[in-house]
Amino acid sequence: MAVRGSRVLGLLRHNQSSIQNVSSRASSWWTGVEMGPPDAILGVTEAFKRDTNPKKMNLGVGAYRDDNGKPFVLPSVRKAEELLISQKLDKEYLPISGNAEFCKKSIGLAIGDDNSALADGLNVTVQGISGTGALRIGSTFLSKFFPGPKTVWLPAPTWGNHVPIFKHVNMDVQQYRYYDPKTCGFNFSGALEDISKIPEGGLIMLHACAHNPTGVDPKQEQWDEMSKVIKDRKLLPFFDMAYQGFASGDVAKDAYAVRKFLADGHKICLSQSFSKNMGLYGERAGAFTIICNDKDEAARVLSQVKILIRPLYSNPPLHGSRIVATILNNPDLHALWLEDVKGMADRIISMRSKLRSNLAKEGSVRDWTHITEQIGMFCFTGMTPDQVAKLTKEFSVYLTKDGRISVAGIASSNVEYLAHAMHQVTK
Repeated sequence: MAVRGSRVLGLLRHNQSSIQNVSSRASSWWTGVEMGPPDAILGVTEAFKRDTNPKKMNLGVGAYRDDNGKPFVLPSVRKAEELLISQKLDKEYLPISGNAEFCKKSIGLAIGDDNSALADGLNVTVQGISGTGALRIGSTFLSKFFPGPKTVWLPAPTWGNHVPIFKHVNMDVQQYRYYDPKTCGFNFSGALEDISKIPEGGLIMLHACAHNPTGVDPKQEQWDEMSKVIKDRKLLPFFDMAYQGFASGDVAKDAYAVRKFLADGHKICLSQSFSKNMGLYGERAGAFTIICNDKDEAARVLSQVKILIRPLYSNPPLHGSRIVATILNNPDLHALWLEDVKGMADRIISMRSKLRSNLAKEGSVRDWTHITEQIGMFCFTGMTPDQVAKLTKEFSVYLTKDGRISVAGIASSNVEYLAHAMHQVTK
């Protein structure tokens, strides 16, 4: 009887323990959390790393590489850091709005130091955590204070982060025609038609230069016409400027659209990033600007922007902003930086030319003129998802499924191989 009782007691204890374990698992705080989809570009990079082919190429990452395929730190950045180290500066917190000198020089670079908006104190410029952070500040402010429809109109396609940035602040997202897959160029007539139908008082996002992901930019006269239509519709233009200087090698030329819109009387929003044009990817240096009607409005807007920033991240990083401010304030370093950024742009332009010419040498009869007509880091090749899959499987060339390649990932040593691979999968 005692043995039987002992067995029953043991069984009860086992069952109780099992029930507790099941109950514990069922009541986990995170049971309802689903696995999220993998990042498209991260997936490309991971597959590239696993590939053992010595000829493999990673054309998915949006970061500049030198002609040896290595990360590149600009000489002007190196010298600026040396200067900063010699000054033995402290590491105190920045204000909520960021490094004041960085903000001043950033907006001056974008719209011109002689722009009347600066002299009249109409700009609200704050430091952000690079371009993404600047966009997040802007979208958060607009979701709360924009008096028009809480809808942003984005070009189709647009940078992948634009959509979630605005959706995360509960704004609706719509698109206007931009890229023409038939020509691999700008659908100017389609863009104008769609923009002319955006409800008055709406919000439109524009890529200032080097459109990501297509590399397709409007010509200056097309920007002029777009400015007129956008003004007629009483739309607020929000420029995303991530590649100033990096597109053409000329910082003024790349700022044409932003400066033209201001000259035409638009009040704009602007996000800036120094990741590409100064190679400060990991330093997260960027800025967000709103151009206001008067000083009083600017003061009120700044007060609210700071209130929004405070619970987001309190204040921005210090080191990157110091590098940018040092370069833009020092005439010698500024001149060297202009050489650096032109050198990067020129190398990318050269790779575009070499890729196109080598495709011709391969005997390709396809029209590849868009490779050299597009601009900036990225090229929309026009290859289909099936062709991309074949390119990766047979030649170990990695890129996103939409056929976008990072031209910065091409080098003199592998451009012929890439042209051969592209011809094989597209002939």
